[in-house]
Amino acid sequence: MAETRKVIILGSGSAGLTAAIYAARAQLRPLVVAGSQRGGQLTLTTDVENFPGFPNGVQGPELMDLLRQQAERFEVEFVDDDATAVDFARRPFRVTVPGRTLDAEAVIIATGAGTNWLNLPNEQRLIGHGVSSCAPCDAFFFRGKEVAVVGGGDSAMEEALVLTKFATRVTIIHRRDKFRASKIMADRALHHDKVGVRWNTVVEDVLGDETVTGLRLYDRERRAREEFRVDGLFVAIGHHPNTELFRGQVDLDEQGYVRLHRHTMTSVAGVFAAGDVHDHRYRQAVTAAGWGCMAAMDVERYLEGH
Repeated sequence: MAETRKVIILGSGSAGLTAAIYAARAQLRPLVVAGSQRGGQLTLTTDVENFPGFPNGVQGPELMDLLRQQAERFEVEFVDDDATAVDFARRPFRVTVPGRTLDAEAVIIATGAGTNWLNLPNEQRLIGHGVSSCAPCDAFFFRGKEVAVVGGGDSAMEEALVLTKFATRVTIIHRRDKFRASKIMADRALHHDKVGVRWNTVVEDVLGDETVTGLRLYDRERRAREEFRVDGLFVAIGHHPNTELFRGQVDLDEQGYVRLHRHTMTSVAGVFAAGDVHDHRYRQAVTAAGWGCMAAMDVERYLEGH
């Protein structure tokens, strides 16, 4: 027989863990399906200096471990595995994990989003050591250095412009001969005196042993390879929400992000969402935590009314 809970939280990033803390303090005894990559995207980040309460900064994995310890203090139960199926058409809702079937009166989707990486040989090894996907998070660490941004959309222009506040030189590398970004964003980047562009160029690999020292580039026009010296690489080719499990279960937008219908509730009454799984604008740990707080409070009110 399935085990029935008041609330199940899917995901263990800052949104999921904050939701768990608030739900536990509301005596809802939440269960968190943490996923096989517990802790979310912050586990791939080294120094976090913009999360409130840490004047000297904190390591990403350490921050997530502290949040989990705080949740465990309130007796939150964890399943360190991935959900393999959900059924939101039945009541109570059903979540399947390997070897277990779980039922819940309410569900919070906090599965987050992932960066679209370039899949280069040394890219994953150097994440947090010069490779990043978030200029607002990491630009400070490149003060006085030269960096590259890969991409051609608005997000790439935004990343480049943020980096100009710290880096001495920002080179946008784009595989085509024109940006797909909006004209206003492209113009801002192109007319900035710290920004240069490498058109028709592909990044083939990241160079460096302990930190990024350069890139291996391929110029598609000249059909030539070269090494390009930089201190950092920012990948800005988009993100993808981790929502494949929820297709056909709740409304998703054209990009696959969960649509919110009322506060943090999805198109299904009793199913809520928090963090980067629906928020593709801010994508910060602190905003995700805020969404987690709101979702847990909405769950408490929903359960009181049902």
